[in-house]
Amino acid sequence: MVVIRLARGGAKKRPFFTIIATDSRNSRDGRFVERVGFYNPMATPQETRFRIAADRLHHWRGVGAQVSPTVARLVKLYGVPTADATGDSAAGHSPAADVAPAAEAA
Repeated sequence: MVVIRLARGGAKKRPFFTIIATDSRNSRDGRFVERVGFYNPMATPQETRFRIAADRLHHWRGVGAQVSPTVARLVKLYGVPTADATGDSAAGHSPAADVAPAAEAA
């Protein structure tokens, strides 16, 4: 089974994590299929702390990849757009925007 999880890198006491798609049987820092993004918990305010290719995340989830709890928490925390139940991408469509004008007109 393909899983999307973190692989640790960086120096001692200076962690840097890459978000990877890999077979669940591979070791944490071992072979992987694709690098999807990164997470730098030690980033300064000028540096990027979290980046993920949302299209690749959607692709892997669409073919059945499981997301680790930590990656799921990071995706939720940093607000990566996700596909809703109808299949529309949340990046281009907001259901709240459809409701708000009707409420103002009434």
